[in-house]
Amino acid sequence: MRITDLMIKEVMIMDLQSVSKEAVIDELITSLTASGRINDPILFKEMILKREGESSTGIGGGIAMPHAKTKAVNEPTVVFAKSKQGVDYESLDGEPAHLFFMIAAPEGAANTHLRTLAALSKLLIDSDFIAQLMNTSTPDEVAALFDEKQAEADAKEEAKQAAKAAKEAEQQKENAREQVASSSLTGGEGAEPFVVAVTACPTGIAHTFMAEDALIKKAQEMGVAIRVETNGSEGAGTPLTADEIRRASGVIVAADKKVEMDRFDGKPVLQRPVSDGIRKPEELIRKAMNGEAPVYRSSGQASNSEEGSGEKVSVGSKIYKDLMNGISHMLPFVVGGGILLAVSFLLEQTLGQDNALVKLLQTIGGGDGAFFFLIPILAGFIAMSIGDRPALMPGMVGGLMAVHSNAGFLGGLAAGFLAGYVVIFLRKLLKGLPKAIDGLKPILLYPVLGLLITGTIMYFIFDPIFGGINTWLVNVLNNLGTGNAVILGLILGGMMSIDMGGPFNKAAYAFAIGVFTSSGNTNGLMMAAVMAGGMVPPLAIALSTTFFRNKFTEQERKSGLTNYVLGLSFITEGAIPFAAADPLRILTSCIIGSAVAGGLTQFWHINLPAPHGGIFVAALASNGSGAGFVAPMLFLLSVIIGAVISCVILGVWKKPVTQKLAEQQKAA
Repeated sequence: MRITDLMIKEVMIMDLQSVSKEAVIDELITSLTASGRINDPILFKEMILKREGESSTGIGGGIAMPHAKTKAVNEPTVVFAKSKQGVDYESLDGEPAHLFFMIAAPEGAANTHLRTLAALSKLLIDSDFIAQLMNTSTPDEVAALFDEKQAEADAKEEAKQAAKAAKEAEQQKENAREQVASSSLTGGEGAEPFVVAVTACPTGIAHTFMAEDALIKKAQEMGVAIRVETNGSEGAGTPLTADEIRRASGVIVAADKKVEMDRFDGKPVLQRPVSDGIRKPEELIRKAMNGEAPVYRSSGQASNSEEGSGEKVSVGSKIYKDLMNGISHMLPFVVGGGILLAVSFLLEQTLGQDNALVKLLQTIGGGDGAFFFLIPILAGFIAMSIGDRPALMPGMVGGLMAVHSNAGFLGGLAAGFLAGYVVIFLRKLLKGLPKAIDGLKPILLYPVLGLLITGTIMYFIFDPIFGGINTWLVNVLNNLGTGNAVILGLILGGMMSIDMGGPFNKAAYAFAIGVFTSSGNTNGLMMAAVMAGGMVPPLAIALSTTFFRNKFTEQERKSGLTNYVLGLSFITEGAIPFAAADPLRILTSCIIGSAVAGGLTQFWHINLPAPHGGIFVAALASNGSGAGFVAPMLFLLSVIIGAVISCVILGVWKKPVTQKLAEQQKAA
């Protein structure tokens, strides 16, 4: 398949008008939408921005390659665009971007399409080719240039494959035992330096292959043999063999996602972002060739990835990463168990508590099922984030001890961090042991000593301390005066909108879950505040696109309709694409509305004994009024008031679409 089969002329933009990164993305998506190549521009933009949040796709050298692989794409397409004046795209080299390639790949993209996109990515590290592209003025010129370059690349690849076959045949004649597995392995042991590398980016479409090509080209210039495994959308391409890894002087892992690391046990491993593979290939190859990297030990025997990468990570970032690892693994238990538990509560009102179906759902979702694992899972995966796999078991046991001692959510957090750092301590303590017993560390010493130390500290120190704190906290919350409760509700509700699924949102939700589980799934006051606060943003967006239609594009209005469903279901993330496009107005208005909704739930003393579900669990709400319908109606009223306030603020504040376009054109 030719690159120009995907880079169709109809969607090219030869004179890009946008002057900001956000506007560039919008203009490129508009071209895709007009051609019918995507079916959901809002979802596609959300995925593009999600990828940008991981690292800028402005790769430097005047090029930006925003890309996404999503069900919003009908057929694989590359939008080429050129900006004469250049755009500040937050590129890795800090320079303006002039050439843009927006790659749209469907979830089920065929291997042929992905290989074609990989070929495109490799062409874009050729400075002469980029200079030629800059001089094009029509889509026909662009297409002709790509066809010419692809023909040259195909011819080189054919010659390379022929040379490879001839070389392997000759080497087989000389020494059958020294067969070369790949054309990258151009010499035997000791003939020339040899390194291996793995490149990977989250979507596996562009950066993966650009890093591969940059490393190979630079290695050829340096006289270093290299083998690169690409971990792209198709999985591991050209996987490294055990013999190649054994013979390598060092290993380069240029990746922004998790790759299989155990195979590199005992080798110097340099772990860097995939962008470094594109921008700093010489540095990476030199360090790997000279063994200037930490020796990697599998099963957590060596320093963790942050230390091994050579990149400094702040204490706050490290704590947040570890905490989020625990919460992200815990959330499926919260959602799955919580929904089943909520359904059981609904059925109990009509079928009675002794009904077999009610008991079944409460057993599966409640304290004997999914909810039983919340704190152990939280603690275990916090520990694993810190100390790798040896810390998982001590962390989970520590979390279980917190459950049994009534240390609750806080005790589980403490257990996770304790177990993780106990294993780190044991690594350092046992570092001097003979290498002959290295194999015993992960299967005997770490599990036994890690569990003993963690369990002992939990039993004698942490459980009593956090058990007391937890009991005090629950008592305080149960006895909060209306004024203090409203303030707390305002804070928790507002936090749900600050980043819509990010650290603040997760912190508020985790706090409510902690109170909920510590009270035996009966105190849902805080749960009502965070659920109301989390429902407001998507509902506010939906209302705004309905009643302030001139402030949104046609596509935004269509996407706004889906936010009615998302908001009612307590899926805050539905508002993210809109917040990304206009963060100041969207976030400010939503925070105010969410805070009001959270505060109102506490003003009306609404208790919601379900951790998820939105409107579908509203019937479970109570406030001691005696009337079964009053609390659910007040909960929904809290959400409606908050959403309307956000809607009005946003609608008044946001500029009409025509005015916004006029200002952009004037600025251009």
